Amino acid sequence: MDICTALEHLSFNNMALQKLPVDSSEGPEARGPRPVQGACFSRIRTLQPLLNPVFVALSPAALALIGLNTRDVLSNPSGAEYFSGSKLLPGSEPAAHCYCGHQFGVFAGQLGDGAVLYLGEVEGPTPGQANSLCPGARWEIQVKGAGVTPYSRDGDGRKVLRSSIREFLCSEAMAALGIPTTHAASIVTSDLYVYRDPLKRGRRIPERCSAVLRIAPSFIRFGSFEIFLGRDDFSGLQGPSAARHDIRRQLLDYVIETFYPHLQASRGSRRDRNTAFFKEVAVRTASLVAQWQCVGFCHGVLNTDNMSILGLTLDYGPFGFMDRFDPDFVSNASDRRGRYSYQAQPSVCRWNLARLAEALGSELHTAEAGAILDEFTPTYEAFYLANMRRKLGLLRREEAEDRELVSDLLQLMHNTGADFTNTFRLLGRIPWPEEGDDLRTTVGPAVDLILEQCASFEELKDSGEKAYRDNVELAMILSTAQTNPAMFQMMADRPEVSRQLEKMGRLKELLGTEQGELSGKQREDWMRWAGRYRRRLAREWDGRSDLSAIKTERLGVMNSTNPRVVLRNYIAQNAIQAAEQGDFSEVRRALRVLENPYCDTDGSDAGGDGGKTGYDEARPAYDSKPPTWAREICVT
Repeated sequence: MDICTALEHLSFNNMALQKLPVDSSEGPEARGPRPVQGACFSRIRTLQPLLNPVFVALSPAALALIGLNTRDVLSNPSGAEYFSGSKLLPGSEPAAHCYCGHQFGVFAGQLGDGAVLYLGEVEGPTPGQANSLCPGARWEIQVKGAGVTPYSRDGDGRKVLRSSIREFLCSEAMAALGIPTTHAASIVTSDLYVYRDPLKRGRRIPERCSAVLRIAPSFIRFGSFEIFLGRDDFSGLQGPSAARHDIRRQLLDYVIETFYPHLQASRGSRRDRNTAFFKEVAVRTASLVAQWQCVGFCHGVLNTDNMSILGLTLDYGPFGFMDRFDPDFVSNASDRRGRYSYQAQPSVCRWNLARLAEALGSELHTAEAGAILDEFTPTYEAFYLANMRRKLGLLRREEAEDRELVSDLLQLMHNTGADFTNTFRLLGRIPWPEEGDDLRTTVGPAVDLILEQCASFEELKDSGEKAYRDNVELAMILSTAQTNPAMFQMMADRPEVSRQLEKMGRLKELLGTEQGELSGKQREDWMRWAGRYRRRLAREWDGRSDLSAIKTERLGVMNSTNPRVVLRNYIAQNAIQAAEQGDFSEVRRALRVLENPYCDTDGSDAGGDGGKTGYDEARPAYDSKPPTWAREICVT
C-alpha cells in the first residue's frame, strides 16, 4: 500500500451507529446545543476546521492499534486535518454521543460529547484476534476538541494546547504502566484561538485550539445509561430519554453482545445475563481503582460520566500523580471538599456503580445487584493487597501480617513526607536478610536514600499548616467544640471526626519537635519498618527452593511493578510551557520517557524524532523529587 494513502484506506466498520438509535436532525437549529431525545448518538453534519492545523506529537503505540505508523500519518499532506476533525477520513461518520451523569454527587441531566467528534470504528491489523477489551480488534476513534455539538451546552467545543498535552501524555503513560485506559494517538494544534481562564481567577487569556485523537474499544460510560433516568428529586432534572426502556434494552444488548460476548451463551435468562454483566463491570472497576491507588494516581473528576463501562481510565481532566504520599491528596483545585481525593476513589467508584445499577433498573436482579455492590470493597481490597505484595516483592506467601505491613509503610511515608513513586522504587535497595548481618550497616544506606526522598522539616511544617488553614471540615469541628461542647462530644467518636482530630494532633506534635530530633526519629522509624520488612522477606524462602532465583525474581517483579517515572505535574508543565512557545520537542521527549516507565535508563534521546531535543538540562530529571515551584501548579 502506498504510504501516502494509508489514512484513506483505514477499514471503517461503524457498528455503534448501525446498532443504536441515532438523531439525524438537520438544519441550522440542529447544530447547536439542544436536548436530544430518543437517541444514543447525534450525527454531525458540518465540520468546524481548525486554522492551519499542525502536529505536536504522535504516539506510535496508539497508532499501531489501528494499523498505522508515524510515517503513514506524517507523509500524508492532510494528516493534521484528518486527525483534528477538520477533514473527514474516508469511511468515517461524524457523530456525538449522548450521555448524562452525576457530577460531584448531583444528577446533572444531559451532558454528552460537548467537544468530541466520533469518527467511527476502525478494524485493527488483526481483526480475527479478539482480546478482553476489544473483541475483534475494532477500535473507536474520536477527536476531542473538534467544535460545537448538540451537547456543548454553553461551550465552544474546543480544547486548548495545555489540556490536550496533559491528556495525550497521561493516556499513553497509563498504557505503558499497564493500567487499562483509552489511548491518545496524536495532538494537533492550530492558529485558531479561544479565550480561557486557566486558573479560574477571572483572567481570560487567548490559547491555541488543539485536538487529541483518542482510541478505545468504546467510550460508552456509566452515564450513557443515565439518559433513561426519570426526574431526580434533588436536582429536578431528568434524562433526555427518560423511561425509554426500549432504547435502554437496545444499548445494553449492544454493549454485552459487542464487548462481553462470553456472557451471551452462558446465562439462562436476560436478567441473569445482565446481572452477570453488572458484576463484571464492578470487578473491572475494582481492579482499575486498585491499580490507580498503587501508582498514586488521582482522577480528579470521578463523575459517573467519566466512568468507563469497560473498566478503562477515561477522560483526563484535572488528574494528578501524588508526589508526597498523602491520603487526602486532591488533584483538582476546584474540588474544595475533597470528594474525589486519593483515598476516596474506591468508595466513589462503588457509589458510581450504585448509580449505574439504578440506571439499569429492572434489567437487573435487584437483590443480586445489591450483593454485588456489597462485594465491591472486599474485591477492591483483594486486588489492592495483591498489587501491594508485588510492589514489596512478596510473591511466594500470603500472610495476614501483610496488610498491616503495607498500612504501616504508608503511614510512615505520610508522616515523613516521602515521595510515593521514588520510595517504592527504592524499596528494592533494601537487601535480603542474611544470617548474622548487621541491620545498620546493611539497611542503613537504603534508608538514607529513602530519607532523601522525604520532605524537609520546613516542608512538612508548611504543608501541615496549609492543610490546617484550608481544611473546611476541621474548621467546622473546632467551631462546634467551642460553641457547642455537648454536640462536639457526641461527634468526637465518629471516624471522620476522629481522623480530622488526629491530623491536628500530628501537626501540633510536629510543630513542637526540633528539627534534629525529628530527623533522628524519622531514621529510626524507617529502620524499624525495614527490619520488619526483611523478616517478612525471609519467610518467602522455604529452605528448599533456589534462594538465588527467589532474590532475582523479587527484584525483577519489584522493578517491573514500581515505576521509575510517572507523569508528574511538573513534567507536563515543562512540556506545556515549551509547546506554548512553539517548541514541541519536550512533549515528544516526555512521551518517549513515559513509554518506558520501568526502565532504569532515561531513553529520551533514543529513536522517535531524531535524538536530542534541545531540552534544558537545568530542568529536573524525570525521576527526581519535584522542584519547589511544582507545588504552585494549579490544575482545575
